[in-house]
Amino acid sequence: MSTQRHYEREFVRTFFTSPTAVKGEEDSAKMIRSAAQLRGMQAPDTWIPDNEDATAPSMRDEGVQNIIEVVSEHGADFPGEIHPRVVWHREDPSTRYQGFQQMLEIADPDNGAVENIDGFVIPEVGGIDDWKKADEFFTIVENEHGLDEGSLAMSVIIESGESELGMGRLRAEMGKPDNNLERMFLLVDGEVDYTKDMRAITPTGGLPPWPELRHNTSRAASAAGLVAVDGPYDDIRDVEGYNERMKNNQAKGMLGIWSLTPNQVVEANTSPLPPKTGSWLLEVGGEDVELDSVDGNEVYDGNGVGLEETDDGTYVLRVGGEEHELDEDELREELLDMTSYIPSMDDIVDSMEEFEAAKEAGRGAIAMTQAATLEIDGVEVEVSNDRMWDEATYQAAMTPIALFQDVYENRPDQHDELAEMYGADVVERAMQVGSV
Repeated sequence: MSTQRHYEREFVRTFFTSPTAVKGEEDSAKMIRSAAQLRGMQAPDTWIPDNEDATAPSMRDEGVQNIIEVVSEHGADFPGEIHPRVVWHREDPSTRYQGFQQMLEIADPDNGAVENIDGFVIPEVGGIDDWKKADEFFTIVENEHGLDEGSLAMSVIIESGESELGMGRLRAEMGKPDNNLERMFLLVDGEVDYTKDMRAITPTGGLPPWPELRHNTSRAASAAGLVAVDGPYDDIRDVEGYNERMKNNQAKGMLGIWSLTPNQVVEANTSPLPPKTGSWLLEVGGEDVELDSVDGNEVYDGNGVGLEETDDGTYVLRVGGEEHELDEDELREELLDMTSYIPSMDDIVDSMEEFEAAKEAGRGAIAMTQAATLEIDGVEVEVSNDRMWDEATYQAAMTPIALFQDVYENRPDQHDELAEMYGADVVERAMQVGSV
């Protein structure tokens, strides 16, 4: 089975949900009406008018009509994709039928919304047979309304052990003549219901971290040519925690995350992009501390590491309460082991351009040098290392650039912000690398 993607987006940074109908409001559609008018970094890559958990059961019929009204009016100008979430449940046929009816109504061309609808999100799926039931309903909806088969993308939320196991069978099932599972788009983790399904308990009552679930979702998405998205981070004021979660996810290949507010959307839209400026890190007590760039030096200003030059030209390095007497070469080696560098967008593009030029000249590998002047307790030390770049290194470096290119191509509403962030010259060069 091929992992060729069947949709335009190769990366999704943001999965933003909005309740479709709010009870007690003069305009029950006010939340999705506001979301539909988000632009730039506040607008998500995928917007999910949520007619399931975010909307009270008594308001869901009105929610369907609100989706139709708002998407008909604003959908053509919305810069991301639109994937309403409908009701579904692996153990409840009546709920599945309600979800089918919601899709049927929203996708009716006479209602004017479907031309701006990219697909639907199906929650609470079970094993792979349940995924096929949902897929069959999509096919019926498309045929009922004269839409091309497969034109509506299907995304699912992994909220049970059954659906987690179902991901492992997806790659083998896609492409079989008895289904249209090639329509699959996003695999989204739903840790709250997953925790309930697993009967998990924590001392505080909070959610377990579930790193295995995120790894399994990312792996399944990679194997099937889909996109993995992490679940919601409920503490919307904890920006640092949200960014830490995204950093951990990105190391697993999961570049997308659920966003609950426009502020979270901004954080999630920018987090996976390469930084504007590079930064040096020093490992202190098992943690990486970002050094301050001051007058060309990378300065550590803390108590965890100390450095002193002695009268005889040796150095005393203090780390974690231990002292090490080192000569200059030994000090450089020790500090190199303690430091790392986060390249900027400009750094990555420079390296890729240099490697592309070397490849054009017939060279398969080149050395790239990173150098800095570290300053600890006023003592300056020059450090540098050489990293070999070959085709595999180049391809790995291409991932953040490919993400940037995908964003630039699919989100013209963010062009000005990206140019302001990186500079127009860097943006232009980033859009050119990777073509050789």
